[in-house]
Amino acid sequence: MTQVSADTGLRYEDLDRLIALMTGAEKHGPAATSTLDVLWVLYDRVLRVGPGSAGDAGRDRFLLSKGHGPMAYYAVLAAKGFFPVDWLPGFGAYDSPLGHHPDRTLIPGVEISSGSLGHGLPLGVGTALGLRARGLDEAAVWVLIGDAELDEGSNHEAIAHAGSAGLEALHTVVIDNDSATHGWPGGIASRFEAAGWSAVTVDGRDHAALHAAFTAPHPGRPHAVVARVEKKF
Repeated sequence: MTQVSADTGLRYEDLDRLIALMTGAEKHGPAATSTLDVLWVLYDRVLRVGPGSAGDAGRDRFLLSKGHGPMAYYAVLAAKGFFPVDWLPGFGAYDSPLGHHPDRTLIPGVEISSGSLGHGLPLGVGTALGLRARGLDEAAVWVLIGDAELDEGSNHEAIAHAGSAGLEALHTVVIDNDSATHGWPGGIASRFEAAGWSAVTVDGRDHAALHAAFTAPHPGRPHAVVARVEKKF
């Protein structure tokens, strides 16, 4: 069932139109559209954060590690009222807050500045550890990465530590469009499971399957959702 944003009235069906407002030669279109359904389900049905709670200590945190294609992210944030839709046509312009990589100091609701591969998951581990130390046990941390980011060694250190530390607050969504250089025998989910994570692989375009995977219980363990989408050409 399509959910309606309480902030703007914009629906999932409006996202293509919002993305089309952003133009330019550096759009990284496939990187953006591969994340669209995951982002919508998270912001529409899962994340406990909105424009009025983006500064609350107990909010859920969403970290876009796959920051080199942020158009879908910007469209979803605009649809949910974090910033005005009329910012979108300025995407990439000199005086626009919406750069080709998201900037947390310029865009409401953005938790990290990102775009360089391999940084988001380590930052997510640190965020989850910090929330645990502060006793903020209800706040969840979500990190969206691309399968090609798993070529970066920093992610494997983060995966290993999160599993051994039992970071239940930490969730990772891997957009799998067959971009990784090496691939993973047994599938991406097996890499997380070997490190002590809960992991599941789903159709990255199926909203019901995504929601079920995002909300599956995983007591005492971090959770990974591998969202399979069409191969990037």
